[in-house]
Amino acid sequence: MGYLALGRALAALGLTLAAWLPSAAHAQGAASAPGLPASLAQAWKATKLPDEALSLVVQEVNGPRLVAINAKAPRNPASVMKLVTTWTALSELGPNYVWRTDFLTEPGARPDAHGVLKSPLYWRGGGDSQFLLQDLWTLLRELRLRGVKEISDLVVDRSIFGQVATDPGAFDGAPDRAYNASPDALMVGFGALRLLVTPDPAARKWVATVDPPVPGLRLEGDIQWAEGRCKGGPDVTTQPVVTPQDITLRVAGSVPGACGEFSLYRLALSQQDYTDAVFRLLWRELGGTFKGNMRAGVVPADAVVLASHESPTLGEAIRVINKRSNNVMARTLLLTLGAERGRRPATVASSEAVAKGLLSGQGLNMPELVIDNGAGLSREARVSADSLASMLTLAWRSPVMPEYLASMAIAGVDGTVSRRMKSNGTLGMAHLKTGSLRDVRSIAGYVLGSSGKRYVVVSMVNHENADAVRKFDDALIAWLAEQ
Repeated sequence: MGYLALGRALAALGLTLAAWLPSAAHAQGAASAPGLPASLAQAWKATKLPDEALSLVVQEVNGPRLVAINAKAPRNPASVMKLVTTWTALSELGPNYVWRTDFLTEPGARPDAHGVLKSPLYWRGGGDSQFLLQDLWTLLRELRLRGVKEISDLVVDRSIFGQVATDPGAFDGAPDRAYNASPDALMVGFGALRLLVTPDPAARKWVATVDPPVPGLRLEGDIQWAEGRCKGGPDVTTQPVVTPQDITLRVAGSVPGACGEFSLYRLALSQQDYTDAVFRLLWRELGGTFKGNMRAGVVPADAVVLASHESPTLGEAIRVINKRSNNVMARTLLLTLGAERGRRPATVASSEAVAKGLLSGQGLNMPELVIDNGAGLSREARVSADSLASMLTLAWRSPVMPEYLASMAIAGVDGTVSRRMKSNGTLGMAHLKTGSLRDVRSIAGYVLGSSGKRYVVVSMVNHENADAVRKFDDALIAWLAEQ
């Protein structure tokens, strides 16, 4: 039974909603811009996109659908899929769910007078995707406070998840980009290195520093100092080269000095190798000794917790996932749901099956749904505007609606829409999730109209020129804010 304890009640609510939702034929909508109000029809025409590329649903949360165009067509939603992942996890696990990361020992095991822990130390990962460097430092410090100075044997338990690692370059050929990070049961700092780049105006050069200073990692290349104004983000490329002997991060680019200090977050190691490296680094900084190797294993049933870290709540985590569109957190959340409500070790396939089963149990009929990895960073993911709108309407009537709403970016204020919708009465009037791939643009969420009515909106475009829909989507939100 999930957090809502309402599987059947939600299904009943779905039937209640169906009483005022349009018929299937109407929900499909006209596959043409004439299905739009006149002001929006003009904005759509300006995109020069074919009508069949658009799926659109607009609906009062407590009333009829106002617009439904190609509503049942399966679309790639890009990062709007995170709304499905976060809703399913929130409604099932609850906003106060937390992840734990533990160090454990065998019963009675203690460090000797010299601080040597001769029995195995177990490190159990719980799938906390927000476990950061400072969290690991604090946890290791707890070990030192308990008298541990030398670790003889370290057993790492990642058994909550199965084989979930992916090739970070497979999706778009950018294996160094942090958004391509693989999920992991024991991830530290998203597995990303920070490249801190500071200006030296006197020498007219940029100085790059890697944090954390992983042993065996070296920088190669140079970032050229340029004149002129700072236009957008820094134009810097990075390429990690990993050999059995060392890791080289090659950097290149040209950045105006006017840009000032900036940071880039890049992948250079697998999650497991990165965790190993930062553990050794921080443990040594704390005065500890570890000369062995990390080995995979499972924590014994009678093991005793020596030190433990508790993550921020799920309610807090989904704010990062939806507002900042954090891919690896969304992927890990889907796996967590699979581990908690399915079989362990959880895999992407088993977790997707769990999520779809839970949605069905809530009375949501989403036959076209392909969640894939849960983040929307996928060519295979599919959902219809009709299904998303039904889910958002259902979520609005749930006990966890406030947490779900608060997880979305506020128009013109924060997240992925912080620089959009600042005028025309839309500022602060919508809570939204956006999605973007090379041939996908999507937006979905809730808009508060000037009348006090709240609207569900879902807009998805799948087309090679999908970026042309941006102004239309802004006009759509502005129109709803005026209603």
